[in-house]
Amino acid sequence: MSIIGFLIFGLVIGLIARAVFPGRQQMGWLSTAVLGMVGSLVGGLIGHALFGNRSAADGSWGFTPGGWISSIIGAIIVLWAYLALAGGRRRTV
Repeated sequence: MSIIGFLIFGLVIGLIARAVFPGRQQMGWLSTAVLGMVGSLVGGLIGHALFGNRSAADGSWGFTPGGWISSIIGAIIVLWAYLALAGGRRRTV
């Protein structure tokens, strides 16, 4: 996957995670894309820890439904952690 594709994938995953997560998040487009990319990494690591490396064995490196779901779950976990850590320091006007 190219860098542009990874940025677009991260943005889409970040937008989905923000839509699913309750409450309002004060994030811009770049932060949302980074959220999706980091969430995809976290979701992939969790999936690899739980289920092993099955996708590499069968040669399906493309987009799979399990990859999308694990990326969204990972992005929700990262968003929750970010809001928990930054929530106390952030002031609203």
